[in-house]
Amino acid sequence: MERTATLDGNLTSANQLTNPVNSAVETAAQTAHKATDKIADKAAMQVDRSAAAVHRAVESAADAATSTAAWASGTLEQAQQVKARLTESASASIRARPIATVVGVLIVGYLLGRLARL
Repeated sequence: MERTATLDGNLTSANQLTNPVNSAVETAAQTAHKATDKIADKAAMQVDRSAAAVHRAVESAADAATSTAAWASGTLEQAQQVKARLTESASASIRARPIATVVGVLIVGYLLGRLARL
């Protein structure tokens, strides 16, 4: 019995190759294989596109987080500088006129106490 190789690499006998049913089955299998390869290629392209989009989104979020952290750090430093300036200014004012400052604080305290009773 003579054997020959088909396109998928299987060995078949010569009379199986001549059988139209086997030939039709082999053609259908090849067509299905090609269709499966085409679908797999399209799916791989979609996965690559999705991965690239996710990568861009993550990079964008990381950039936004970095710039926000830099802004917050700068704002904190500015607030600390303002606090230091106000503290120094208040200390200088109190040192320059201690009695006027105490009287002013007492008056403000009295007025706030009166407002709180209303």
